Amino acid sequence: MPTFDAKVREILGGPLTAADVAILQLNIGYVCNMSCKHCHLSAGPDRRERMSRKTMDEALRVVRQYGIPTVDITGGAPELNPDLKHLIAGARASGADVIVRSNLTVLAEPGMEGLPEFYRDQAVAVVASLPHFTAASVDRVRGEGSFEKSLAMLRRFNGLGYGKEGTGLVLNLVYNPPGAILPGSQRELEDRYRKELATRGIVFNGLFTFANMALGRFREFLIRSRGLESYMSTVRRAFNPATLEGLMCRHLLSVRWDGTLYDCDFNQVPDLPVEKACPRHISDFDPGRLARRRIVTDEHCFVCTAGAGTS
Repeated sequence: MPTFDAKVREILGGPLTAADVAILQLNIGYVCNMSCKHCHLSAGPDRRERMSRKTMDEALRVVRQYGIPTVDITGGAPELNPDLKHLIAGARASGADVIVRSNLTVLAEPGMEGLPEFYRDQAVAVVASLPHFTAASVDRVRGEGSFEKSLAMLRRFNGLGYGKEGTGLVLNLVYNPPGAILPGSQRELEDRYRKELATRGIVFNGLFTFANMALGRFREFLIRSRGLESYMSTVRRAFNPATLEGLMCRHLLSVRWDGTLYDCDFNQVPDLPVEKACPRHISDFDPGRLARRRIVTDEHCFVCTAGAGTS
């Protein structure tokens, strides 16, 4: 069976390379209020890794100096980094669009009061993870009561104008399959989400469908259930060459909580930084070299190119 890199070379005639650095994705910590079964980072309440303000300021310098158009903030739960507001305000002041990826339930935690309003005031685009549109599926992955907490926060965002036409406030949702299967049709799932959530008075802009990455806590589940080989065989068979052009790693640079640079958030787990020919820390950012870099790949990359892709 050919490696992912060999498959790419066979199709493209060479390695996978970056097209630009249009998005600077900052993983500002692996601390999370939940321990989701599909989490590739094994994020949770027991993690201690958090991005410092010094590293954030290095990233903000890069955004200002090189005019990075989009800052994508993720975690763990990024809301649990005490310097999140500083980062968002700095990025917006530099003219960048800002995306925050939220699990929604964290916004019900003490100390989060007023954060949705801050997002609104800063015109932050919210990408909210909602693994399914039923309570049973979400609670099985995230814990009892998670679904209702998520719906309460979605209603709060709607009340602020998010997801509503003409407001400019973007609210996108993310779907993950309930186990070792690939997502169904994105269009059909989005239609189903809209219908189901509309009965609960909730609207949103769009739905992203992401296959579960065979890393971290989900990989441990696959190993325990003796399903790793079967799952990887499934994603290999579903390889779609049409996804290569739009892979997120071609337009995105991922920054780990300590400033180390990666081609994507997934590569942080096996600790595969950007290629050696490039600077590997945000403080040494070189847009010319990083925008033309060879993407570092491994077998988990087959998940991103399965079916309709995970970008």
